[in-house]
Amino acid sequence: MGVKRALAPIGRLFGRLWWFLDGTRRVVFTLLFWLIVIGLVWAATRGGKPLQEKTTLVLDIRGDVVEQFSGSPRDQAIAQIKGEDRAQTRLRDILRAIDAAAKDDKIVQVLLELDQMGSATPAALHEIEAALTRFKASKKPVVAFGQAFDQRAYYLAAQATEVYVHPMGGVMIEGYGRYRNYYKDALDRLGIAPNVMRVGTYKNAVEPYFANGPSKATLEAEGYLYDELWTRYQASVEAARKLPKGAIQRAIDELPQRLQAVGGDPGKFVLAEKLVDGLKTQDQVEALLEKRGAKDEKHLRRIGLGAYVAQLSPTLPKPEGQVGVIVAEGEIVDGNAGPGRIGGDSMSKLIRQAREDDKVKAIVLRVNSPGGSAFASELVRRELELTRAVGKPVVVSMGGVAASGGYWISMSSDEVIADPSTITGSIGVFGMLPTAEKLMDKLSIHTGGYTTTWLASGYDPRRPLDPRLAQVVQSSIEHIYADFTGKAAQARNKTQPQIDAVGQGRVWTGAQALERGLVDRNGLLQDAIASAAKRAKLGDDPTVRYVEPERSTLDRLLTSVGDAAAPSLRGMVMHALGGVPAMPAALREAQVDMTWLAEQAQAGRPGRSRRCARSCTASARRPERGAVRLRGGGLRRRGYTPAPWRRFVRLAGAQEMQLKRDTRSTDRDPVFRFKRGAGFCFFGVFHGICR
Repeated sequence: MGVKRALAPIGRLFGRLWWFLDGTRRVVFTLLFWLIVIGLVWAATRGGKPLQEKTTLVLDIRGDVVEQFSGSPRDQAIAQIKGEDRAQTRLRDILRAIDAAAKDDKIVQVLLELDQMGSATPAALHEIEAALTRFKASKKPVVAFGQAFDQRAYYLAAQATEVYVHPMGGVMIEGYGRYRNYYKDALDRLGIAPNVMRVGTYKNAVEPYFANGPSKATLEAEGYLYDELWTRYQASVEAARKLPKGAIQRAIDELPQRLQAVGGDPGKFVLAEKLVDGLKTQDQVEALLEKRGAKDEKHLRRIGLGAYVAQLSPTLPKPEGQVGVIVAEGEIVDGNAGPGRIGGDSMSKLIRQAREDDKVKAIVLRVNSPGGSAFASELVRRELELTRAVGKPVVVSMGGVAASGGYWISMSSDEVIADPSTITGSIGVFGMLPTAEKLMDKLSIHTGGYTTTWLASGYDPRRPLDPRLAQVVQSSIEHIYADFTGKAAQARNKTQPQIDAVGQGRVWTGAQALERGLVDRNGLLQDAIASAAKRAKLGDDPTVRYVEPERSTLDRLLTSVGDAAAPSLRGMVMHALGGVPAMPAALREAQVDMTWLAEQAQAGRPGRSRRCARSCTASARRPERGAVRLRGGGLRRRGYTPAPWRRFVRLAGAQEMQLKRDTRSTDRDPVFRFKRGAGFCFFGVFHGICR
């Protein structure tokens, strides 16, 4: 007791010191929070500078072109405050800015700055191309400038009235194609058996795990797909640049000789091939634009994409009705999901919201998804079916990719409109249950035990796959394929054998899908909106409203602030970020492929979290410039707490079969039954044009 009393004052001293430090921390962070909030409000109310005459609109497309931002408005605002480059640019913002600028007397020209542009699907590029065509109809020039153009950026640059590149730059057009890693020999050497089951000759997502090279079916399907994309790319660029047919292909075929003829200078080469109109530095291009526009102090009078969109007034809803556009982008997952993914529950709620809104007279579903959960896909499809049942038209607009689950949710509509380059179809099923019994033998590790039924240890990656389980999985895969083709046949007014003939896991471009009756016509998002308005009798100029989840007051504030507030707040926030060297592409591909294989093995083990693969090739990698890679979509289950008696059989591309204890049984021994429900997992083999 004496020691305790002696130490009591010291304890009180440290307690008061901690109280002081904790209180100081709270005060500092509270003040910082309110400083940021006040800064946001000040920047939002202050607004940007009013637009002046003879302003140049700079379409500085940065990051990936997406249908919908991934991440919350808070994440986006913080990135802007920190001064980070935009990781994404929303397609609708680009289109809205171009169309508004065409009618804006204060905008005299457009400058395309594409050096920071990331990935963009051909469908997205076609939408921007159409908007630039509408802008050029206003007799205003479009100038494209870049230090260098890759294949995607040059597609947009070619649509400009003038194209300039830096004298030390060039244009890299490579065509379409891909090479994949194949692991059969490596897995055999390691002692790992992939145990693949599938329905669909062309469903080749798991092919790298049981083969050392692409099959004839894979080469046939990919060749047919890539040739179509490449033909369309060349035709569009050659028409825009007024080049003779086949000029791009000949330039590539004769590249070594033609480049040598100009002394190995890429700038002179692209100028000689008439891919650009001149070789200029940035200051020279700005001087050219100043002559047509105006100059503020020392620089060109200009306004960026984000700032211009922030200044555009929102369109007021018309009393006679609206066309509600719902964006369905990303992998399809069970439950709720944030922006960038499609949650079965959250998307269904959004569709119900539009259906019950009397102001919304028609719905356009904009799909850009590789697929995912079959159960979630069916929930979405059913909500669209109910919407049509109450008399509201539903028109689907397919973006870059609408394959597998993406095609599933598109089936229940009055009309399906796909871009000619949309990647769609992929009606097929596969499953994989890898085991490593030979590897265990090599490591001298032995496994043994006792179970009451064979199902209790039906799938254990340490042991050979039970043939009975393989039969169960294969039967389920065949059932899911029959279900998919049956629904597709009903939606497209075809027979099941007719759908099977164009199914088998094969993907098609939008133009090829039209020839095979999988879509109704080819067109743009604008065409889908016009069709929905016509069906709802809303006239030729309907009000368009994007139907989105309700946001908090803070999120609405952050969204309204946009790019206009970010520059004002950057001075308030100091940050330091270090760069991390990128992993070589081949190693990244192998890393992701092997991770996916391991996840498939782990998926069937009780007591572990279950995750479907995000990609059948390499979701983390980026292709080289101009390359096209196709990848699978998937499902990452979250928020599920497995019980010891639950076991899931992962069916990538098909369904997750839940072996669930039947609680209705009075027997103390577990009685298992197959249950169709939230465990469905539906993968698309092809994800579309990669980032």
